[in-house]
Amino acid sequence: MYKRILVPIDGSSTASRGLAEAIQLAKLTGGRLRVAHVIDELSFALAMDAYAGYAGNWLEELRGNATKLLEGARAEATREGVEAETVLLDSFKGTVHDQLIAEAQAWKAELIVIGTHGRRGIGRWVMGSSAEHILRMSPVPVLLVRAPESAKAEHERFTLPSGALASQ
Repeated sequence: MYKRILVPIDGSSTASRGLAEAIQLAKLTGGRLRVAHVIDELSFALAMDAYAGYAGNWLEELRGNATKLLEGARAEATREGVEAETVLLDSFKGTVHDQLIAEAQAWKAELIVIGTHGRRGIGRWVMGSSAEHILRMSPVPVLLVRAPESAKAEHERFTLPSGALASQ
């Protein structure tokens, strides 16, 4: 049961929580992980903005940072005695959720474990939800792992106070 577990990560505390849960699950089932990171149009655009004064290759910079992130995740799994491999999805072929679902199918994943903020209201509308799209479209079971308390503060920045729309 759940021997092949796909875990998308993005460097956030929420994704780290999902990775930790996936590691624990893999330990219980004797499974292995495939840790994935997606470089998409949005992350590329944000890099262009962040590295505006940088004369180098932005995509190579993103790939280098992603590789470090993936290697750190693999090392964390290995320390816990869990076999893990990594994959960097940087083809820009579709949305993050489309690429992750395609990866799950190609690798024959039996479970996808995703850390999620659990945004509601305007935050979900503004930020979108890759986790929600994966949950709806995945051909395999999906385990959503709730964000730690530190990430919930980020969620609150994107949530309107209750009754805010009603008072207008």
